Amino acid sequence: MNRKSTITKEQIRRWLRETDWRRLDTLFGRADRVRRDHVGDEVHLRGLVEISSHCQRDCLYCGLRRQNRILSRYRLSAEQILACARRAVHYGYGTVVLQSGEDSGIRREWLTEVIRQLKRQTHLAVTLSLGERDRADLAAWRHAGADRYLLRFETANAHLYNRIHPPRRPGLPDRFDLLRTLRQLGYEVGSGVMVGIPGQTIDDLADDIEWFGRLDLDMIGLGPFLAHPHTPLGQEYAEASDRPADPRQVANSELMTYKAIALVRLVCPDANIPSTTALASLNPQNGREEGLRCGANVIMPNLTPLAYRRQYEIYPAKACLQEEPGRFDQQLKQRIAALGRRVGVGPGAAPHYLERRKAEVPS
Repeated sequence: MNRKSTITKEQIRRWLRETDWRRLDTLFGRADRVRRDHVGDEVHLRGLVEISSHCQRDCLYCGLRRQNRILSRYRLSAEQILACARRAVHYGYGTVVLQSGEDSGIRREWLTEVIRQLKRQTHLAVTLSLGERDRADLAAWRHAGADRYLLRFETANAHLYNRIHPPRRPGLPDRFDLLRTLRQLGYEVGSGVMVGIPGQTIDDLADDIEWFGRLDLDMIGLGPFLAHPHTPLGQEYAEASDRPADPRQVANSELMTYKAIALVRLVCPDANIPSTTALASLNPQNGREEGLRCGANVIMPNLTPLAYRRQYEIYPAKACLQEEPGRFDQQLKQRIAALGRRVGVGPGAAPHYLERRKAEVPS
């Protein structure tokens, strides 16, 4: 691992298998202290805008997959995106996250102009999460002002990855190569995995957590696998519910996700780690807050217009479907204060990224 990890791989495995809440409380407390020491008590709010539900891929787990004919598709206009960004500014957020399926209809030139307008009209950092794109696209968007890019590698197990994530076409760079390309282009780089995807073992998840350290990531997202009924893995998951549980399979549970968040915080002490909407979907009462207690320091409120949110169905029953942005913003900030934390100000770049960029500038 590149960073000064405070935990070994064997310890990671043991903690992932741990079920004693008294012992787990020590893990969560340790991760929370590391979080406080390295990234402070600020919770950074990133306004999420789901700009397109079109996707040219057929990943076995995602409701946006091309072969899901039931899903209605949309693309937001440039003005709709800018309106969402202005709302983020109004709420005091420091970042807007533009997310989509892997949509070839999002043209390089069009998005370049959208990014330029965002940077001209707002102070926001711009994060992109658009899947696997060509280097020329990534370079153009970085040059236009995009600050960050999120690209989950989903699992480091090559056999499992190839089963659940059919490639665009043979010979293209894999996701690890693309993450290195993003680093070379100067992006603040994020990645992540699903917890409990069918076929994932404890050793697989431990390997994933170790890879986060090796990749020297600035942002790391972990969320539980939530089965979508109109996907092959969703159907496989439903059929498996009638059979005895496989003891090797990682649980796609709230608790397992909290353990993974805590362990990632120990491996990557100064990364930005979100407490995800998927956690809130499992636990609407306080899933996000529990993630913050286990080492997370970011939340991504959804600013996508309500009329489109059901059409961005990566998994069903997302917690954000009816979260009116203004009301949710008020409630979220109250909950953050109740935890003894405070809302972050500004773009909230990862300290590790800022140090690296500073070192790259000639003195």
